[in-house]
Amino acid sequence: MRAALLILSLGLMTACHSDSAKLDEVREQQRQILERLTAIEKKLERGAARPPAAARAGAVDPKQTYTIPVGDSPAKGPADAPITIVEFSDYQCPYCARAEPLIREAVAAYPQQTRVVFKHYPLVSIHPQAMNAALAATAAGRQGKFWEMHEKLFANQRALAPEQVREYARQLNLDLARFDADLASDEVKNAVRQDIALAGRLGVRGTPTIFVNGRLLQNRSLDGFREIIDPALKAQPATPPPAG
Repeated sequence: MRAALLILSLGLMTACHSDSAKLDEVREQQRQILERLTAIEKKLERGAARPPAAARAGAVDPKQTYTIPVGDSPAKGPADAPITIVEFSDYQCPYCARAEPLIREAVAAYPQQTRVVFKHYPLVSIHPQAMNAALAATAAGRQGKFWEMHEKLFANQRALAPEQVREYARQLNLDLARFDADLASDEVKNAVRQDIALAGRLGVRGTPTIFVNGRLLQNRSLDGFREIIDPALKAQPATPPPAG
């Protein structure tokens, strides 16, 4: 970049100052340009060496492996699966809806080796219905219908007002009186708050944020999952043959 700018500037000065009487002025301009280019290069080098602002603010470190408690969060897949996929998600986030088929694809590729855990992270500042949806999914889970409500909410992202969500509960044949009570309960609210607090401790800044065995999934594709899952499976100890 420096060489290109210098050549351009010299060409312009030669065209504008062909008179030899201006030679000293041209040389002084060259010196000033070189000083400015040097200053720019140093600034760029400092910027390249500095970690991104998100990292400085304590965001998720892609090089780190985190311990993420499953707790009472909704989960599906073998309880002893060697691979645990943890997703922090928001029901009103369009990118989260797009991540759902990808997670299903990853599970289909490793059906016996993966367990999926869902964590709520409603971005209430930009998604006004996200908290209500998270509470509704949690309340449905208390009647054994978390994943059914989960699918309903993502399929109807543009219709997540309280009365619409209650209609989804009716369609799922939930006990509506119990659903309403759970929706307003401290237990359900605290479950969502715990997920939000955990997200904060981990440095989650947006949705979807997906961890695979505690490592941040940066490449959100099936290949990205394979890049983490395959080495993890190879590192598993071999299962001894059955006795006898």
